[in-house]
Amino acid sequence: MSYSSIKRLLIGRPLKSKELGEQKLNKVKALAILSSDALSSVAYGPEQVLIVLATIGMIAFWYSIPIGIGVLILLTALILSYRQIIYAYPEGGGAYVVSKHNLGENAGLIAGGSLLVDYILTVSVSISSGTDALTSAFPALHDYRVIIACLLVIFIMILNLRGVTESASALAYPVYLFVLALVLLIGVGIWKVATGQVSPDVHPAIGTAVPGISLFLLLRAFSSGCSALTGVEAISNAVTNFRQPAARNAVRTLVAMGIILAILFSGVMFLAYWFGIAPKAEETVVSQLASQVLGRNSFYYFVQGTTALILVLAANTGFSAFPLLAVNLAVDKYIPRMFTIRGDRLGYSNGIVTLGIASIALIIAFQGNTEQLIPLYAVGVFIPFTLSQTGMIFKWLKEKPAGWQGKLVTNFIGAFISFTVLVIFFTTKFSQVWAVLIFLPLIVYVFHRIKNHYEEVGKQLRIKPGDKEALALEGNVVIIPVAGLTRAVENSINYAKIIGDTVIAVHVAFDRESEKRMEGIWNERYPDIRLVTFYSQYRSLIGPLLRFIDRVEERADDSHMAVTVLIPQFITRKSWHNALHNQSSLLLRAHLLYRKNIIVTTLPYKFKK
Repeated sequence: MSYSSIKRLLIGRPLKSKELGEQKLNKVKALAILSSDALSSVAYGPEQVLIVLATIGMIAFWYSIPIGIGVLILLTALILSYRQIIYAYPEGGGAYVVSKHNLGENAGLIAGGSLLVDYILTVSVSISSGTDALTSAFPALHDYRVIIACLLVIFIMILNLRGVTESASALAYPVYLFVLALVLLIGVGIWKVATGQVSPDVHPAIGTAVPGISLFLLLRAFSSGCSALTGVEAISNAVTNFRQPAARNAVRTLVAMGIILAILFSGVMFLAYWFGIAPKAEETVVSQLASQVLGRNSFYYFVQGTTALILVLAANTGFSAFPLLAVNLAVDKYIPRMFTIRGDRLGYSNGIVTLGIASIALIIAFQGNTEQLIPLYAVGVFIPFTLSQTGMIFKWLKEKPAGWQGKLVTNFIGAFISFTVLVIFFTTKFSQVWAVLIFLPLIVYVFHRIKNHYEEVGKQLRIKPGDKEALALEGNVVIIPVAGLTRAVENSINYAKIIGDTVIAVHVAFDRESEKRMEGIWNERYPDIRLVTFYSQYRSLIGPLLRFIDRVEERADDSHMAVTVLIPQFITRKSWHNALHNQSSLLLRAHLLYRKNIIVTTLPYKFKK
């Protein structure tokens, strides 16, 4: 079976660019695909609180109730704050765009870099937690958890490569089944508590004196519980994926997610306290709770099965948001431009594959241990939380639109609480999160290096108004593939006029607007050089070029003329710069290499900087 056959089997047939509108999400599907990360955190957020309190003993477990209330207050502030962000920046981009526009370039890059890493951690933590839930129900699989986790990442990656709508359709059922399972668990648990079927002796009374308790430990438990709020920002990053009116639909989805998350989190936290559940290494808190409330029957396995499913599929939030954030950064030239290219199924496939590979590497490096990853995961999301809310404060102070005072208060509360949680993380878990202080500046430095490279390339390729063209001489038929009007193309045209009798430039556009724009610019600059444009509705660059070359070759055979394909080629000063440019010239040369009647010539353009 050929590569293309395998690709079609796994990913499906290519979609036309005009089908992009059909890939937009309605609120029901968007809630499933973009809220799965936040909702899945119910499975491990309460457990993280109990793990910290367990260092004192079960007598301290009553503190989980006020800690849970604190987490709900923060959730409310974040939902209200991100509601403001969606309406203010309906083009998406979330914390990166807000911070960059209002706090400056470096603040935006810190937020963007944090979120890129956080989405990698989202996939790693979600898949690892789902694997833990699976091995809790089937202990015999525990030794194979890393292999299982890696296979699950590959499965989710392929699902996303098939397209947003298809992945959302597949994910909607498990997400809503998980909500139904947790509502069933919480409902039966509360009924047993209300009817006196749970002994009050299994849990300490609220207000019981706890020897050895400290503010430091309570703050640490609170910051651990805030891991349940990761994923709240994903909807603001993916506003462009919603059907019109996109901003209003995104806000409604955000509010629905906040309500569901608040109900599930508070229910699990309350029942875990009332039933006296203590964290165990070999079994999750939700598994213990389901066992005591429902018994080890089919309902228990329904809860565990849906919990494992949503923890695995919560990784899809990362696969949905990471590529869109990467597009924003790539458009601003901070990461390679390849992240702006849509794949066969109209998704940003380069971002999806990059995220999958990075997540697998992280799972292998940490051996699927979610407890080690969660602190980094939470810090990675609270940095953008803080920056985005602070950015909105500056926006309201600067613009002062109608009703700006209420918006300012909302964002101030969100910024203050997010910053407080961030300080708590660095104070109480510094040994687990210190790496952030190293990799974040490193990421920002790399962003600047990439941006500098693109700026230098732009300066060297840009054609100035006073530039002159060379005189045309006679020769053969010369075909020049052109992506835009640059110095490299200019040099190629000058050279083609020397060696060619007929010079034809060929441009492949992925949308009608860029096709018309290129024709206008070209006719103004080179009225004497024929430009042939193709609209590639499947975003294929090589295919249209080869078909045109075939037609020219047939006509050249009849008139006994030679055909030369002159390919402009950038030559970078450093080898790592090659990764920042699409190597389409290499692909074209590879396809033309064995054409006996085609002369392939490369005209290098060497960068000086």
